[in-house]
Amino acid sequence: MAPQQPGNRKREAPAPQEAAAGSAAVDADGPQPPKKPRRMVVRRSLVNYLKGREVGARGRAGFPGFDSELRGFAVRKLPELLRERELPLGTVDKVFASQWLNAKQVVCGTKCNTLFVVDVQSGQITRIPLMRDRRPPPARAQPGCGIHAVQLNPSKTLLATGGENPNSLAIYRLPTLDPLCLGDRHGHKDWIFALAWMSDTVVVSGSRDGTLGVWKIDPDIFRSSIAWHSDAGLPVYGHIRPAEVEDVPRAGTNPGNCKVRAVAFSAKRQELGAVTMDGYFHLWKARNTLSRLLSIRLPYCRENVCLTYCDELSLYAVGSQSHVSFLDLRQGHQSVRHLCSREGGTGVRSLSFYEHIITVGTGHGSLLFYDIRAQKFLEEKITVSPYSSPRPTGRRFRLICGRGWLSQDDLRMNYFGAFGELPNALYTHCYNWPEMKLFVAGGPLPSGLRGNYAGLWS
Repeated sequence: MAPQQPGNRKREAPAPQEAAAGSAAVDADGPQPPKKPRRMVVRRSLVNYLKGREVGARGRAGFPGFDSELRGFAVRKLPELLRERELPLGTVDKVFASQWLNAKQVVCGTKCNTLFVVDVQSGQITRIPLMRDRRPPPARAQPGCGIHAVQLNPSKTLLATGGENPNSLAIYRLPTLDPLCLGDRHGHKDWIFALAWMSDTVVVSGSRDGTLGVWKIDPDIFRSSIAWHSDAGLPVYGHIRPAEVEDVPRAGTNPGNCKVRAVAFSAKRQELGAVTMDGYFHLWKARNTLSRLLSIRLPYCRENVCLTYCDELSLYAVGSQSHVSFLDLRQGHQSVRHLCSREGGTGVRSLSFYEHIITVGTGHGSLLFYDIRAQKFLEEKITVSPYSSPRPTGRRFRLICGRGWLSQDDLRMNYFGAFGELPNALYTHCYNWPEMKLFVAGGPLPSGLRGNYAGLWS
């Protein structure tokens, strides 16, 4: 493994359970009936539940059924309580990926190939130097697509993303964000669009070249080399190759368009799902190697660009130009259902599950919330009088995101400006559930326009 130098960095106990009934006591008068346990007084309100989460609810008895019911209520109620605070990002172009690093920092990747950390409290932005391939790119290399994926491993000790060459996989240590290694040897021949960690040391990359790369990362192997420093005092990193490269099945009708667009891993079922641009969903058993289980033609196959999985419901969700498709692929089930986003054909750009609510980021600058159990979107509510409860209006509840920044220098603005105000596509969103916060980011939907949006909803 050869060393490589990045550029200079710009820095800146469980709750006890309720006591069970004791065994019958015995005294001189014979057995006495057991005393009923004294039931604790529970304050059944959302405010007390959230306050309990904040302080850790130590020393309180657990009521799993009630807690689950109240947690579900909190998840349904949260969207209408959220308020936006826009975060200025300067002149970077379109945020494609984001993940919470901790309670106040979010790491982001952009179309202009910038990796940075934003402090959602202070607004401070720290750029992270990208890792460079050992060999320079070919003279006729196509321009980069930027960073489409950022993923943390389960223990939050490693971060996977793209390198300076978007075909390469970059691994950073956390929390320092020091470079660890770069997958630029015998890997992908085209851009990496998707990443998923299958364990703390195994990550899968999905590429536009129609392959999945399985990479095994052992930080101990690189520990001695990371201790080396160049004359300039900069850390070095190793160069790795994938342990396995899996070709995605190609459809007979359009074999050249099997580009991997999104991947999702089920830890519970040890399965990996992938969506390709030719309108197919593919599933592999993921143990020591990938073993393909099935391929399904999706009912809506235009612009399938996002994928998420819910372990609790054993359900995959795929976002397309105008629909979200739900796939239940357990043995004996294998059903596909869908719902229409009705966002003017601007598409579903980001998806996430929590409990039984799926959050939908659209290409039209809005967030929608769909209740899987009720099989309907959350609705707007109005209060007729101070003495009555809010009533649903029948209209979908949505959060409308702010305007962000849009470059006015582009000649294309003369064309797109004729269509009026341009909303931002919400390419990424991620929740910090312990603190009930939502980070949302994106930029203008037309590829020729340069701009960005980021906001903290809390």
